[in-house]
Amino acid sequence: MTQPQAQPLRAAFWMVGAISSFSLMAVAGRAVSLDHDTFEIMLYRSIVSFCIVLIVGGATGALKQVTTHNLGLQLVRNICHFTGQNLWFYALALIPLAQVISLEFTSPIWVALLAPFVLGERLTPIRALAALVGFAGVLIVVRPQIGGITPPMIAAAASAIGFALSALLTRRLTRTETITCIMFWLTLMQAIMGLVCAGIDGDIAVPTMNALPWLALIGATGLAAHFCLSTALSLAPAAMVMPMDFLRLPVLATIGLLFYGESLDAIVILGALVILVANWLNLRGASKVPLSLPK
Repeated sequence: MTQPQAQPLRAAFWMVGAISSFSLMAVAGRAVSLDHDTFEIMLYRSIVSFCIVLIVGGATGALKQVTTHNLGLQLVRNICHFTGQNLWFYALALIPLAQVISLEFTSPIWVALLAPFVLGERLTPIRALAALVGFAGVLIVVRPQIGGITPPMIAAAASAIGFALSALLTRRLTRTETITCIMFWLTLMQAIMGLVCAGIDGDIAVPTMNALPWLALIGATGLAAHFCLSTALSLAPAAMVMPMDFLRLPVLATIGLLFYGESLDAIVILGALVILVANWLNLRGASKVPLSLPK
């Protein structure tokens, strides 16, 4: 009788791990942004993550779950994630952490808008309202009439679209593939993409001794964050789990204040709250629609 009550607490524990991992990855990404471009960061991150997948998967026997089914869908999914992650790292180095995270939090709104085209799900009136509210939040954050829309702002907002498409395609893949299989092709394909994009100019910067620990941390925390988030979602409904992710905003805003001298912009916080309301509306609408999870 006590087991159902324990699940939300366990989910919260894993979400603390996800939030901590995402936050550490943001700090590490900014630390190496002066020495490496985004393609190089993605290359080294993917190599570290791929090695972890091989070691853990080999030790547990999970590598047997890796198949070559749906390679086309895996490729499209990983191109979307690779693009979104590169845009995110680019924005991370140039605008305040709180602004990057606020714009990234529009990803669930894009999921709602794109789900009818990718998954065949219906766009309900409440989800359409959530999208409009979320767009209003974005306008508050970027303030186009006041400070002008800068390329890093556009990159942060566009990264949310890449992450949304990645999430939708991952959901399709989980119907037939295991998490190990998805993570194997994610890390391998993105390592190849990173190598091609980073080496297209014939110049790939070799990590220095100072940058190496940060790149290793990016690879480890990136993988850990997705594992913790997936585990939390397996223990509790998304409507309960996903709002916890908004704790990343005050966490990273505080980190930006303490370590990078970034002021807490009241307008950015207001826009983030509007985006939070939009996501709450989206989650409320989703909670009223019964979902059949893959067996």
